[in-house]
Amino acid sequence: MTEIGWIGAGRMGAAMAGRLLDAGRAVRVWNRTRAKAEALVPRGATVAGEVTDLGGCDVVFVMVSTSDDLREVLARLYSGENLPGTVVDCSTVSAEASARARAESAARGVGFVAAPVSGNPHVVAAGGASLVASGDRESFDRVRPLLETIGQTAVYAGPGEVSRLVKVCHNLYLGMMVESLVEVVTLAEKGGVDRAAFLEFLNGTVLASEWVRRRTPDLVERDWRPTFTTELLRKDFDLGLGAARTHEVPMPVASLVHQLIQAAIGQGHRDDDFLALYEVQAANAGLRDQR
Repeated sequence: MTEIGWIGAGRMGAAMAGRLLDAGRAVRVWNRTRAKAEALVPRGATVAGEVTDLGGCDVVFVMVSTSDDLREVLARLYSGENLPGTVVDCSTVSAEASARARAESAARGVGFVAAPVSGNPHVVAAGGASLVASGDRESFDRVRPLLETIGQTAVYAGPGEVSRLVKVCHNLYLGMMVESLVEVVTLAEKGGVDRAAFLEFLNGTVLASEWVRRRTPDLVERDWRPTFTTELLRKDFDLGLGAARTHEVPMPVASLVHQLIQAAIGQGHRDDDFLALYEVQAANAGLRDQR
């Protein structure tokens, strides 16, 4: 593979592309806000002026926020004279949007791999991300070395869009887990237990996880600088609950958490880290002014 194209240099996209650059890969980056792509130049990236400039690349990665964004950038990519060999979409989008993108790619002779990623930008930068992929096995095998450069694991889940469901289920669980965490933290705190002491105890038990340990300082200090925003979590819950309706699966806990995410956004935490769910729980418990 001579050159890799990259669409989307936000927090996650920049971290993922940076893994390829640090491994010595040639990466040409396009981003709607050019300055974000230019930030990768010191690490060896080149900047594409237009999406169509990536058409000559063997593989083009896409890391955007929404299904509409995916549709828009692929339409622009495929409007050029040259087309890539394979597109790898790492965004978290609906299965329907992914299927449309796959069909549009196939009609042009372009391979399409859906490969959403688990991990925030800090985890990705440290090499701890996990990717789950779906599509035809040949296309996956072609790009697998790149996926394994970006993350610690790259799991092939099967054909079609099954990786989208895997990722949505992952993010549903993440949201439910965080809501459970902030509820018990708030209960302990209102009962007179220091927040830091409770979390120190919890992190030494069989219920501990590396993710909670890593995020404990943020929760203790109420530091909501975003790794993954409340708005993006709401988008994933919308996708997950839509999948649950399609498959006729009841999701009572996820449905309630969806409303609490909505409450956090309504209270001004749209662009905050989703750990700001604590603020909703603390306010409901009368702890808003406690540090």
